[in-house]
Order: sequence, then C-alpha cells, then structure tokens
Amino acid sequence: MNRKQQFREGLITNNPVLVQQIGMCATMAITTTLFNGIGMGLSVLIILTCCNVVVAALRKIIPEEIRLAIFVVVIAGFVTIVDLLLQAFIPALSESLGVFIPLIVVNCIIIGRAEAFCQKNTVKDSFFDGIFQGLGYTCVLIIMCVFRELVGSGRFGGGLIDITNGFRFTLDGTGGGIQIFPADYGMGIMNLPFGGFLTLGLLIGLMQYALKKGEKKKKLEERAAKEAAAMKEVEE
Repeated sequence: MNRKQQFREGLITNNPVLVQQIGMCATMAITTTLFNGIGMGLSVLIILTCCNVVVAALRKIIPEEIRLAIFVVVIAGFVTIVDLLLQAFIPALSESLGVFIPLIVVNCIIIGRAEAFCQKNTVKDSFFDGIFQGLGYTCVLIIMCVFRELVGSGRFGGGLIDITNGFRFTLDGTGGGIQIFPADYGMGIMNLPFGGFLTLGLLIGLMQYALKKGEKKKKLEERAAKEAAAMKEVEE
C-alpha cells in the first residue's frame, strides 16, 4: 500500500476526527491545555498502533463470531499498560486525563480501524495505518488545545511549558505556559465544554470546505485533460 496515500488519509482525507467524525467525546473534553492534548494524542497513537499490529497478525485465526470481543480484549490490554505507565511515570497527566484514558477501550477510532482496516491488510500496512491515523488524531487535539487555550486564557502551552525560571518543558502539569495577552481579555467560554463543541465544529467545517474545494479542482483538471485529449484527436 502507498505510504504517501496512507499518510494523506490519516492527516487529511480520512482524518479520524474531522472526516470520519469518531472519537469526538474525548476530543472535546480534554482539549483545554496543550499538556492534555499531546498526552492523550500520543497515548491513542501508541495504543492504536499496537492494537493494529496484533489484530492484523491474528486476523486469520480470529473466529468471525467473536472478533469484536477479541478486539476489545486486545485494546483493553494495551490501554491498561499505557494507563499504568502514565500513573507510574507521568502521574500529573494520568490525573488530568482521568477517566478518558480507560475510556480509550471503547474509542471508536481504535475499534473502527481494527474492523475496517486491520482485518483485511498485512501487519506492515496496519502498523503504518496506526501511526498515520494516530498522528491525524494528535494533530487535531493539538490544534484544538492551542486555539482554545489561546482564545480562552491568552496563553500557550499550559501545563507543559514553564518560564518562571527560564524556558523549560515540564511533565508535572504545573507549567503556566507562555502568556500571550492578559487572561482578562480572553473568551472564558472557550475553556468550558461549549468551547470544545464550537472549536471542533469550526475545524470540521473548514476541513469539509477544503476537501470539497480540492475535489472540485480535481474534477475541473480531469475535464480539461479530457477536452485537451479530444482536441488532439480531432487535429490528428
């Protein structure tokens, strides 16, 4: 399978959030700080990639009648591993994300890729599918976090960047971020659940507009190519 096509699908044309519109609950809930967004995105990327590889490797021996149950067991196993690792090494992120880490077990992105892609493709293709779909999901989280945090609080990198004693990255969730403008001038509503709905809706609208515009341009180019070919045949 073409890696460039997989990369493009994961980030743009078949983005799990903006195009497939799945996994949106956690997307809207945790995108309040860059610390949360990057942590959740990387967690899903790791779990998705590992699950894709295992499902693809076992696809020929998984009984059709219980395949969904097997998928859930595999996903639950990797979610448990990631959850325990976060609790051990990055407890601040584990506490901040809370129940949304265990809820990855029922995240439609992971189950959906296992059902729609890994059941029909090789381990290698499934591995890259997990990487690219995970990157697409992570990019959406980062964009939402940056937008909501900047517009709502006037800052960038909350929980992740600390500038009190020089610029440094922190994993304890205490970083105050970089204050771009006073928080009093921010739209506080962006820090609330409604801000998540508004931001996600805006991004989905922009993505659909871009995809339709690209499709229209492609059709015009194909029509022009056909007309040019027809003219060439007439001249000959």
